[in-house]
Amino acid sequence: MMQQTRPAYELRNIRHGYGQEFVLDVPELTVEKGISLGLVGPNGCGKSTLLRLLAFLEEPNSGDIRFEEMTAGADYASLRKQVTLVLQEPYLLKRSVFDNVAYGLRVRGEKEGIKKRVFEALEWVGLEPETFAYRRWFELSGGEAQRVSVASRLILRPKVLLLDEPTASVDTRSAALIQKAILDIRGRWGTTLVIASHDLTWLNGITDEILRIHSGRIVGSGVENVLTGPWIFNGKDLWTKQMGDTARIFATRPPDENSVAILHPEDIMIAIEEPASISAQNILRGTITYMTTSRQKDKVQVMVQTSTLSLTCSITHYAVSSLGLLPGKDVFVIFKAASLMWQ
Repeated sequence: MMQQTRPAYELRNIRHGYGQEFVLDVPELTVEKGISLGLVGPNGCGKSTLLRLLAFLEEPNSGDIRFEEMTAGADYASLRKQVTLVLQEPYLLKRSVFDNVAYGLRVRGEKEGIKKRVFEALEWVGLEPETFAYRRWFELSGGEAQRVSVASRLILRPKVLLLDEPTASVDTRSAALIQKAILDIRGRWGTTLVIASHDLTWLNGITDEILRIHSGRIVGSGVENVLTGPWIFNGKDLWTKQMGDTARIFATRPPDENSVAILHPEDIMIAIEEPASISAQNILRGTITYMTTSRQKDKVQVMVQTSTLSLTCSITHYAVSSLGLLPGKDVFVIFKAASLMWQ
């Protein structure tokens, strides 16, 4: 009988915050070995806090984190050697590129073949070793600095690579090279990846699964739309959320007035003209801001900006073609009140 291996992480009853405020509340989360997991959500929702816990840079106020066969609280120092975190803003030592990439190896006392490993790591991130290895830290562009930061982590061959907005301040070419390097390393060593990013197109190309975080809680998959309260009873068996001066969203009865609702992209229709007669209670005018290929076969993700809310819709390629949908086009998004699922 084959012995089952423990997941990379198992989190149970995690509550963590600063001062009196709890930033993160995760009753349960399992991260399988070798997976590429994406995290999305608004600024301040808890993504970076979760990454710091997974990197063993902080201990949760309460709850338990297990890493493979070990309980995290047993030995954080040893666990930190098995995972590494790449921050949004690259922090480089005031040294050459070579010394920045080699620093982690030297701290760990690894002296064999340093030059070969540094050059290899630079090649992974698309930096020509002979050109970049002996440049100083201040001679790099923002994209080059971030790639050096990624190389300095990849050279350590961690079991888990954590990345916090790795493409936030880099150009398109650097973003593509970072993605290629990460995927190559994952394929080579089976590295587990956990990546927080606002760039959904980039994230879709590198992850197996995406989780959405809102107000410190995991509320669903990354493509789901999150609608927050307050909700107001309208006296006609429906509750409403005000959207700007005139628009409203209609919903069925929430658990309470501040409840969070999830709206699946597949439950939203798009029309190019306002429908004259339809059973759906919600018809919002908006503009397409971007479109990208969906993970689902024959589907396209279409982002529509309404008056105060951005909604992700999932529609077929045929619908995109027949409606002539393109970024910048004015449309109507349509969904039923009953489509909002309460968390």
